[in-house]
Amino acid sequence: MELESILLPGISAQRPLVIAGPCSAETEEQVMATAKQLYDRGQKVFRAGIWKPRTKPGGFEGVGTVGLEWLKKVKETYGMYTATEVATPKHVEEALKAGIDILWIGARTTANPFAVQDLADALQGVEDTIVLIKNPVNPDLELWIGAIERISNAGIKKIGAIHRGFSSYDKSIYRNIPQWHIPIELRRRIPNLPIFSDPSHIGGRRELIAPLCQQAMDLNFDGLIVESHYDPDDAWSDAKQQVTPDVLEYILNLLVIRTEVSTTENLTELRKQIDECDTTLIELLAKRMRISREIGTFKKEHNVTILQSDRYREILDKRGAQGALCGMTESFLRGIFESIHEESVRQQMNIINK
Repeated sequence: MELESILLPGISAQRPLVIAGPCSAETEEQVMATAKQLYDRGQKVFRAGIWKPRTKPGGFEGVGTVGLEWLKKVKETYGMYTATEVATPKHVEEALKAGIDILWIGARTTANPFAVQDLADALQGVEDTIVLIKNPVNPDLELWIGAIERISNAGIKKIGAIHRGFSSYDKSIYRNIPQWHIPIELRRRIPNLPIFSDPSHIGGRRELIAPLCQQAMDLNFDGLIVESHYDPDDAWSDAKQQVTPDVLEYILNLLVIRTEVSTTENLTELRKQIDECDTTLIELLAKRMRISREIGTFKKEHNVTILQSDRYREILDKRGAQGALCGMTESFLRGIFESIHEESVRQQMNIINK
């Protein structure tokens, strides 16, 4: 995949590249007032939703094309770059006609390959446009990569990803669970792909935005896309997850930006210890699997079922509790032992079915 850096003239290449503005463009006054406050605090890229797909009909679904005129006015008045979400070929056409600098594809759209391909077809021949692609609502890395590839195949070179977390039925402090390992794996698979964090949609509450921004920077993300409104409590959509430009400035000023540096001697020694630990873990897992195979042989000889539900529950509960005593989360240990159990069952199945 041939990608180019997302560099905007007049904006420092240092992390993070910040895209800020209200969830939705509501009125011309609201757009201009928010843009002015952001501009006065050094922000150079303004975002606002023009078309707002809602889960159910009847809610505020965006002002539509008229809002693009307000974004044009922001650009003319303050010299800010502009960004908005597109979900249909008509949106792409209207946004490009209005001179929008950055288009992003929302999570619901990314989840639909047909819709992404329609957007890719609409983007043919506009190679200089910047397109950012949010992760799909469900934690499916291949679907995310597939959307990125479709936009790349349309000839777009300036592509970035937006990590906005993943929907879940489970209760959580987050609106959308981060599942950081997924964007980390995306970075491993496509190393030159810029990745932005969307702490507003991950957190769903403004008090979570600051720690989420810091986590994204600690993971070497390239940028942040943050919802900022001059009067967030009265916002027409997603009021709880928007911050004022003042608060955004405070959050950004507190960020600690760490850099990738060449390995020092101390780090080399610590990494050597990690390698030794990993080798020991693999050897212990190999020993555990050997014992599992012996158990499989016993079960085959005595006509015993592979799955012993009570024993499985006992292992998960005990190992989770042991992990908590050692400073690890129970969910982390349960995940590990679920994977170990799955492999043990696979190996025992091989023995029983011989």
